[in-house]
Amino acid sequence: MNQLDNSQQIELRRLLERGLPLTPRPYQHLAEQIGASEQAVLEQVRHWGEDGLFRRVGLVLHHRALGFRANAMLVMDIADERVDRIGEQLSRAPGINLCYQRPRRLPYWPFNLFCMVHGRERAAVQAHIAELLAQHDLSEVPHRLLFSTRAFKQRGGRFTATTEVAHG
Repeated sequence: MNQLDNSQQIELRRLLERGLPLTPRPYQHLAEQIGASEQAVLEQVRHWGEDGLFRRVGLVLHHRALGFRANAMLVMDIADERVDRIGEQLSRAPGINLCYQRPRRLPYWPFNLFCMVHGRERAAVQAHIAELLAQHDLSEVPHRLLFSTRAFKQRGGRFTATTEVAHG
């Protein structure tokens, strides 16, 4: 196996944190930057995945830059015995970008199921959510629709320790 040395591994992690380059062969591009072969980079990434450094490679979309400015989180109070089933159903529903369960924080926060919807117009998002709630017999479930008022920094995962990044 063509192995990367320690400095190449650190640099590869740093580069991966910035995201894959938008080129036809992103791993070849990364390999050229660290002075390694594409095969060595692919093997290292596979090895890190097998070791649990990351579970998946994903895509971070900057929704506002794409014109999606009516972004809302639907929060619901779903009975504990139904939350898994409802969550699975909603996660497959068109327009639901994220769906996850979190513990309630009583007495102030009774909600335990969260669904993210991105849209271009507030009224369209509200109509879509009303339709989804009706389709899944959830209209009477306590819920709120919370629209984003500003965007915070979005980024992918970080792998390197703070001390390694500090001098980069």
